[in-house]
Formats: sequence, structure tokens, C-alpha cells
Amino acid sequence: MTGEKNTTQSGQKDQTEVKETEVKDQSKPEEEVNGAQETTDNQPESNGSAQESGRSTEQTGSEDNGNENEQENAQSVEEKPAAQKQPSVEELQAQLEEALQKADEYYQRYLRAQADFDNFRKRTRKEKEELQKYAALPVIEQLLPVLDNFERALAAGQSTKDAESLMKGVEMVFKQVQQVLTKQGLEEIEAVGKPFDPHFHEAVMQVESEEHESGIVVEELQKGYMLKGKVIRPAMVKVSQ
Repeated sequence: MTGEKNTTQSGQKDQTEVKETEVKDQSKPEEEVNGAQETTDNQPESNGSAQESGRSTEQTGSEDNGNENEQENAQSVEEKPAAQKQPSVEELQAQLEEALQKADEYYQRYLRAQADFDNFRKRTRKEKEELQKYAALPVIEQLLPVLDNFERALAAGQSTKDAESLMKGVEMVFKQVQQVLTKQGLEEIEAVGKPFDPHFHEAVMQVESEEHESGIVVEELQKGYMLKGKVIRPAMVKVSQ
């Protein structure tokens, strides 16, 4: 009896141990799941801290690069003046001689230009004086044939008493003179029968006239002339009242 009880008790113990083992085995997956969840929950925090550390590292690196670039630029600026080559005394002397040669060349050009201008001014003044002196030369050349005809008419009048022939000769000379003066731009001012115009006429007398209205030129006492449109002598006239 005692042996059976012991056997029974040992069997119960074994069953109890098996159950405890199963309970432990069932609790292990739950603990593992909880541990995995805690691990996943902690991963974002670790990732965020890693990103922040990466950003700070990048910022630090960029600042270091910026400082290095500024230092390199400063060194290059400091090195540039030192790299420029200073001209030697011989080069400066050569540049000075070249500048002096150019200055002398420009001065010589100035003297030649001044001399040319003086010669031009003298030549122009001389030409102007000659032009004024011989301005009437073309007219004189055209009047010489008229003078010859006057001499012939006078000689013919002395050798003959034919007044009609003498008159014809004088008329020919007069027409020749008119032609010469007309070529030079001389024009007669029309007066008789025209309204009195003080720009072209000079009234020396007023007369009563039944044929003309008041202010009309009735008689011309002396011819007036214009030279190329300019009045050189107004006509002396009588004007009706």
C-alpha cells in the first residue's frame, strides 16, 4: 500500500512538473513578443538620434569646408600682389625714352600744322585782296568792245555830217552797253503807269492828272535800276495827286 501511494504521488509530481513546464513554454513567446515590440519602439528614437547626429556632422563639415575656402581665397589674394612682376629700371628707362620720342613727334606735328595754317591765312588774305581789287574785271572786259564802238562813232561823226548815220551808231553802242549790263544782272525798274512804291520810286513832284488816279506815276525823270533783285538806284518820278 505504501508503495502504491508513493508511486501515485510521484506520478502526480511528474504531471505537475509537466504542466509547469508547459506554462513556462507558453509564457516565453509572450515575453519574446513584448521584447520585440520594445525593440521596434526604441528603433525610431535611435534612428532620429542617428539622423540628428548625421546632420550635425554635415553642418560641421560644411562649416569646415567654408572656413578652408575662405582661408584659400585670402591666401590667393595675398599671393597675387607678390606674384606681379615689378618693372625693372631698364624697362622704366625705355618707357620714358619712348614717351619722350612721342612727345617730340607730336610737337613737331604741331609746329608743321601751325606753319601750314599761317601760310593758308596769308594766301587767303592775298586772294581776297586780289578779288576785291579785280572784282570789276569781267565787266571791264565786256565794256571794252563798247568803248571801241564809241570811238568809231565819234570818228565817223567828225568825218561826215550825216546826223542820221551818227544816231544809228550811237543807238547800236547803247544797246551793246545794255546787253553787257543785263548779263551782269542789271534790270530797269518799271515806273510809268505803276502805283507809287517808295521801295522802288522816289517822288520829286506831284502833279494833277485827269488820266490817272491819285498815287500813280505819270512821268519818269530818271531811270531806276536793280542789280540781281536789289535796288541800287530808285527811279525819280512824278506822281499824280
